[in-house]
Amino acid sequence: MPDETLGIYATSGKHLYTFACHENEQELCMLELNTLLEPSSEIRMDMGSYVWSERCISPGRSPFIHGRLDVIGEGGSVTDLLPLAKEIQLLPEETFKVICLKEGDQPPDYAQSRQLEKEIGMCIKGKAQMKQPKVTFGLIRTGEKWILGQWTEVDRSWQIHRQKPQNYSTGFGIMLARALVNIAVPRVESHRLLDPCCGMGTVVIEALSMGIDAKGNDLNPLAVRGARINLPHYGYDSDRITLGDMNELQDLYDAAILDMPYNLCSVLPDAEQRAMLGSLRRLAKRAVIVSTEWVEEHLLEAGWTVKEYRTVHKGTFIRHIWLCM
Repeated sequence: MPDETLGIYATSGKHLYTFACHENEQELCMLELNTLLEPSSEIRMDMGSYVWSERCISPGRSPFIHGRLDVIGEGGSVTDLLPLAKEIQLLPEETFKVICLKEGDQPPDYAQSRQLEKEIGMCIKGKAQMKQPKVTFGLIRTGEKWILGQWTEVDRSWQIHRQKPQNYSTGFGIMLARALVNIAVPRVESHRLLDPCCGMGTVVIEALSMGIDAKGNDLNPLAVRGARINLPHYGYDSDRITLGDMNELQDLYDAAILDMPYNLCSVLPDAEQRAMLGSLRRLAKRAVIVSTEWVEEHLLEAGWTVKEYRTVHKGTFIRHIWLCM
């Protein structure tokens, strides 16, 4: 959250997020941003990708977001923003810098960016510091307007989860897992998440790193053993992982993420698919279901309502993703 001691921009209530994604991930990115941010404008998916939202979240939650600009004000030109910059009051110990964001509409070239940064910086009362400032202010052009705000760069410390002690090639990558968690649980407060076929615990680890109360289960003893090694590696309790058939699980969760088991040489029988999706309906109010096969008919039979459907491609490998309630 913006620091309320820093001045008027802390209470503006408007936030601009910049993001980027691979073309194979566009559908997933759109679903995640729409669910997570509840945008107040259309999501821009071109070179200057950005989206407006009234929600203030840590930009590090999303694998696609680059940063968040908390708006101070806007104007038809950077000159219009100079009076706003003059009103910014920093604490004596706070240093700052100004950057022109590379995203946006018709971003200025290098020389123009440095000039605009200097114009705004000269108006701010405080000590400028380029390397490690306490506060960073950002400039971006959207449409015919220039926006000035406090810039929060994304924290990618969660990427250390790529080096799990135990892993296997067919499991979720951490970017996919993180996006799915955000789709399943866009608001973390007091929400409980279940991954009933958790494999090596990737989804559970990503959820826990965001402050979500998450638990995992798997029928495969080798997967459970691996997950119980991976969680403590990042400081999480291995007891969050249980061994057993998801059809025998009890309790009720706010959300669940189910990666339907698959094998490159065989197909999960329809009866087993229906049983799993029926059990999931009993266990969770909301679910993200992922499958390499088309299981929508089974979803509907189990009583789920499909709210969104997307796909993620990796070469010829396709994952189908359903958001259900």
